[in-house]
Amino acid sequence: MIKKLSLISLFTLLPASFYYAQTTVYAYVKDAQGNPVERADVDLVQSSDDVTADKIGYFQFVNLQPGQYQIIVSKAGLESKTVDFAVTEGEKRKDLGVISLIPAATTSDLGVIVIDDAAADDDGSSMQPTVGLLSSGRDAFQNVAAFELGAYWFRPRGVDNRYEDVLFNGVSMSKNDDGRIDFSNWGGLNDVTRYPQENVDNITPSEYAFGNLGGLVYYNTRASNYRKGTSLAYSFTNRSYRHRAMATYSTGMLPSGWAFTFSGSRRWAEEGVIEGTYQDSYAYFGSIEKKFSDRFSMNLTAFGAPTYRASNSPNTQEVYDIMGKNYNSYWGWQDGEKRNSRIRKTFEPIFMLQTYNKIGKTSNWNNTFSYQQGSDARSRLDWFHGADPNPTYYRKLPSFGNYTEDEFVTNSQIDWLGLYQQNYGVAAAKNYMGISYGKDAAGNDIEGRRAIYTLVDDVNEDKTYNFVSHFDTKLSDTWKLNLNFNYQKLNSDNFRRIKDLLGADFALNLDAFGADNRFNMDSEDVKVYEGQRTQYSYELFRDSYVFNASTEIDFPKWNVMASAFGGYSESQRNGHYRNHFYQDNSKGESAVYDAFDAGLKARVTYKINGKNFIVYNGTLFSLAPTLNEIFINPRVSDYVTPGVDNQVINSNELSYIVRGQVLKLRLSGYWTDISNATEISRYFAELDDSGQGDRFTTEVLAGTEKRYKGVELGADIKLSPTLNIIAVGSYGDYTYQNNPDVYISTDDEKYARGAEYYGKANIKGYKIAGTPQKAASLGFRYNSPKFWWFGASANYLADQYLDFSVLNRTPNFYTNPLTGDNYLPITDSQTKIEIPGATEENVAALLKQTKFEDQFMINANAGKTFQFGKYRVGASISVNNILNNRDYVTGGFEQGRKSNFREAYLESQRETPLFGPKLWYDRGTTFFANVYFRF
Repeated sequence: MIKKLSLISLFTLLPASFYYAQTTVYAYVKDAQGNPVERADVDLVQSSDDVTADKIGYFQFVNLQPGQYQIIVSKAGLESKTVDFAVTEGEKRKDLGVISLIPAATTSDLGVIVIDDAAADDDGSSMQPTVGLLSSGRDAFQNVAAFELGAYWFRPRGVDNRYEDVLFNGVSMSKNDDGRIDFSNWGGLNDVTRYPQENVDNITPSEYAFGNLGGLVYYNTRASNYRKGTSLAYSFTNRSYRHRAMATYSTGMLPSGWAFTFSGSRRWAEEGVIEGTYQDSYAYFGSIEKKFSDRFSMNLTAFGAPTYRASNSPNTQEVYDIMGKNYNSYWGWQDGEKRNSRIRKTFEPIFMLQTYNKIGKTSNWNNTFSYQQGSDARSRLDWFHGADPNPTYYRKLPSFGNYTEDEFVTNSQIDWLGLYQQNYGVAAAKNYMGISYGKDAAGNDIEGRRAIYTLVDDVNEDKTYNFVSHFDTKLSDTWKLNLNFNYQKLNSDNFRRIKDLLGADFALNLDAFGADNRFNMDSEDVKVYEGQRTQYSYELFRDSYVFNASTEIDFPKWNVMASAFGGYSESQRNGHYRNHFYQDNSKGESAVYDAFDAGLKARVTYKINGKNFIVYNGTLFSLAPTLNEIFINPRVSDYVTPGVDNQVINSNELSYIVRGQVLKLRLSGYWTDISNATEISRYFAELDDSGQGDRFTTEVLAGTEKRYKGVELGADIKLSPTLNIIAVGSYGDYTYQNNPDVYISTDDEKYARGAEYYGKANIKGYKIAGTPQKAASLGFRYNSPKFWWFGASANYLADQYLDFSVLNRTPNFYTNPLTGDNYLPITDSQTKIEIPGATEENVAALLKQTKFEDQFMINANAGKTFQFGKYRVGASISVNNILNNRDYVTGGFEQGRKSNFREAYLESQRETPLFGPKLWYDRGTTFFANVYFRF
């Protein structure tokens, strides 16, 4: 009887307990037109629970205890929304109603192009952190840095492309030769790269790879991930191209289990803002998915971007003062049309096969097999015992004295007709300097006109194979594990070829700067025709293996993520030519250069409350040298660069973050040290004043130590449901921390052994060039309930420095090679100028690093969308540098030709420096207008 009463009591009490524990909170997510928002992420800040809205936008949380809660609702392309609510005791169901997400006034509709081709364009995670930081989108600082300050070559924390990662289905897009990302491989495919699956900034750990110093972007090209429908767009701009047309079509997942997504675009211009620049670029993308079951799918992706683009030249200030800041020395008139000598033609298509495997309820195993093959060719003029055809060659500048300013203007472009006439003027002959042109098939002597001038291509043809495997599993509701493996095999063929003989019969494969010796000593045939290789030819091979593991754990007040990796790579060179300077070290296979890498990353997040967080990120890892860093001059020899070693990167940051409905804020301090870095530059230089003339120089900076430190602030203040104020500030200090070793190599007999040690470069305390070190932006954005927006920003950039010549900072600069002592005072015999002695003070004054003036820019953007049933039409325009500021130097470098104290001092005394810095200026006011039609 007692047992029965006990059971009755138990079952009587259970329902009350059940109802108390099963409070359900639910809502519907819809867009501004009232349509359901499918697969929106909904993060419950107060617990480890997070859910995804279903196909009708519905979501719910169950088992909520009485208390205060906050959820963050987000979806790519829409403004995130934070909702606070309370659950009271005895409440069984709580309806939050409809949560409306309005379109985000971002580059997705504005059409802003972040990566400009003229330089050197939604499947959520299966587990989000408790605090909802990643799902809430990029913060105010990152958005402004990319779309406002980024338009002026501002790099957050000073980090360049070398330290960034972009992954397509786990495959890295970084090039093995220099480690940089070539965005032109998918330029124009904005529709399919609009919303990355993961976008982590700086040193934040990633689920899909260890990452680098400058963040990671991960794209998943699964066909069913893309928004179902058709999108057509046209853009008009005055940037690196004039017109852009795009079309994208996606079926979504069909009942048959198939999904298809296709996209294509074209960007073109008869002439850009800079004179003589033109472009004709296409892009295509195709993704086909077959769903075999709820647990297994396969996807085939192919994309490419055949690009044809003309370049523009850097110029000295003297040239800009005469010709204006749109001047470009790379082109000239030919048959009534502008012909550019510097054309980049690239096409490197990528093919990927992906498999998606669902294992049990909590695990996924995805694999990618990829193959990329293509060509990257960059043209330039070359000459054999002829005058330099460059219109800005120093002997043609008015400051040299041969030309007046009017004569320089008259001859300021390439004289294509004159080049053809000089080639035509070479008398037909059977040999050159006793070197026979050979015989034809009938045994007759070959006669012809050898080329003085040719147009050549420097070509890189890569074949890259990748296998990537990603496994993730939930070990518990609050603990996730990720495992990643990547294997890459590269075969890179590098050579120079004749693109155009400019009217000649053939060119000679002889070194005019090397006593007319053959570039290939194993070949008696010195004739080269259009399309054939000349001067250098070699292959580079690289095999790399990387394993990465990361884990993420949620606690009520903490979120911890840790990541580790280990890597191994083998690199080798195989030369095709036996170069006359390096006969024992140019042809055949080199020794294998191997490298091991390893690293650790961690992120710790402390939740003060539902809106305030403290986040620490830290990393320590090594980075193997790139192929260009391993071989000091791979075109002609297999010598390994002296002092080359793995870089070691140590970086730490601490952030305070606010995620409120009115205020979103991040304040971060960071400190990054890079050691053992190798930097290589190549240019013409006068190494001394002994009359030996100019030499093409390879300059190596080995064992470099650099430090990047600073503070970032980004705030987004919602003054009303429609008006936001965005304020951003960055205070950085990027400097060299030591005096690294300098090695010099030139293509002559003296350096046939490799390189010569030039001592230490006195650069400690010098500023790192390439970006403003300080920046600020203040702007606003108005989003009207009637689906139009307007925004503007005022941007300030400061502490931009000129890149310096390392050779001028070595003892070679101030040491007299005839005496071994510092240069003494002397009177120049030609100019009668009194040259002082090379004292420490005089050298420092002469070599003071150039700092450019601070600059102020104003940007604005506006747009409007219309909804007609299932059809959506939008128009937008963005304008940068409204004040048309043409004084902003976006980049530049010292010329290293005057690399001894006496010559440099004389140069400094000239009213107009003959070898002044080469500069690029901002293009002034630019705009981007975009219209689209979606259904």
